[in-house]
Amino acid sequence: MTEQPTTPLVDSPVAWPVTATATPFTGKKTSVRSDEVRLPDGSLVHRDYQVHPGSVAVLALDDREHAVVIEQYRHPVRHRLWEIPAGLLDVPGENPLHAAQRELYEEAHVKAEDWRVLADIYTSPGGSDEAVRIFLARELSAAEGERFEVSDEEADMRHARVPVAELARGVLAGELHNSCLVAGVLAYQAAVAGAGLAALRPAESPWPARPFPS
Repeated sequence: MTEQPTTPLVDSPVAWPVTATATPFTGKKTSVRSDEVRLPDGSLVHRDYQVHPGSVAVLALDDREHAVVIEQYRHPVRHRLWEIPAGLLDVPGENPLHAAQRELYEEAHVKAEDWRVLADIYTSPGGSDEAVRIFLARELSAAEGERFEVSDEEADMRHARVPVAELARGVLAGELHNSCLVAGVLAYQAAVAGAGLAALRPAESPWPARPFPS
């Protein structure tokens, strides 16, 4: 039987007991954890998942509502994906706004004066604990100094500025697949159509998934 909620839907934190755990793989930035979890009925199941430091992403819009995007090769999916600037939190407890400003500079050589939170997402909660905070950045200008030196896949990146409406069309047409781009673009359109951008959360809003000092 389907229940009709009487209050707005809100995700709730809860932790089922872990009776045993192991880390069979540890990589440079992430690891794999294997937990034995006790379900509410008392039975035990095993769950393997990626342990991730967390990420930030930036939907950076200029005064024409063109978004800064980059094309990057992603080996696990064997695709070049158009994405918005994004990157890992470098250290536990890192301020996500500072991380987002760094990534926008490093990947696009751009800075922004106006920052707000668009959305907080778990990218794949069935198999990873990765949490991403997606920011909206506006009032763009070129960053000062030399461009950040890139390597590996980043050395092959292409850059573009594309109308955000065109990105939304590409998402709905199944042509653009990067999770941060999809969530950021659709959240932006929802904000514009709803309460407006002024109603978005401030850039320094708490982030329970990856707490940081205020």
